[in-house]
Amino acid sequence: MATTVDVPARDAARPSAPRLRARRLGTLLLLLVLVVAAVLVSIAVGTRSIGIGEVWGALLDSSPDTDEAVIVRELRVPRTVLGFMVGAALAVAGALMQGHTRNPLGDPGVLGVTAGASLAVVLAISLLGITTPGGYVWFAFAGALVSMVLVYAIGSAGRGGATPVTLALAGAALSALLFALVRAIVVADEQTLDSFRFWVVGSLAGRDAAVSWQVAPFLAVGLVLALVNAPALNLLGLGEDVARGLGQRIWLARAVGLAAITLLAGAATAAAGPIAFLGLVVPHAVRALTGPDHRWLLPCSALLGAALLLVADVVGRIVARPGELQVGIVLALIGAPFFIALVRRRRTAGL
Repeated sequence: MATTVDVPARDAARPSAPRLRARRLGTLLLLLVLVVAAVLVSIAVGTRSIGIGEVWGALLDSSPDTDEAVIVRELRVPRTVLGFMVGAALAVAGALMQGHTRNPLGDPGVLGVTAGASLAVVLAISLLGITTPGGYVWFAFAGALVSMVLVYAIGSAGRGGATPVTLALAGAALSALLFALVRAIVVADEQTLDSFRFWVVGSLAGRDAAVSWQVAPFLAVGLVLALVNAPALNLLGLGEDVARGLGQRIWLARAVGLAAITLLAGAATAAAGPIAFLGLVVPHAVRALTGPDHRWLLPCSALLGAALLLVADVVGRIVARPGELQVGIVLALIGAPFFIALVRRRRTAGL
């Protein structure tokens, strides 16, 4: 007599492989459409109303020199390109951070990237008198790189080498130290504080095309390293012992992942300032749709991160007309309740 085996409800609820693949492809296509729409809205909408015909004319014909054409070509297009790059970079860096640290609260700032960039910008303003984004972008990137190297050196100094726990602890300790130095400098120098506060809030305003060209090579290399690191992250998700048994070199996977995080988060922070919540929220939202497979998670996170940052930037231009609300503030207002809602959903809890 045949017996039946009850399938647990959780396993029965899991989609089959063809359905999961179809859902992932659908998610990818939907995010592509969303990004295209966000790019068009970012170019067309701002503090000054410009008709859609004038926008297309400015994009397709370089000869008109009207005020509207200048706004579209020289202000909105470079700003949109930078927003796309920064949003994608921070989202991918957040997904990598959560995967490597096995921490659902992982964020690019955990490993001291934000703190290192902040200290470098403060020093550039205070000691060298540099006050433009194009001037201190290199200092911010160098500060992020140095702090990341220090975190890795401190985290790997123990007997067990670099582990997610030691790296997170080292990052937290170093960030506290660096931010203390930042506060000491800005408190003692009011002029430095006035310049620094416009960068530290996180904004795309005032960045011309030169800033995008400066950070583009680092972001491109970081995205390539992230995609290369995706299969290794999937194996690490099974546990280091299992991954090692399957032939994965743990130290190499960690090194590639940390290099990608440094390049992506460092360059994005240098270009637009510290932008919170994006690298924290986006991977959770995407993971709920694609699952934990990083081969899908990383590219989908890049698309959603770019779209979310561009939409937040447009909202900041509209709500405070004729002024502007910085994108870092808008994302903080949106990201906090959105993240709380995500945390309350059971299927986003597992990494």
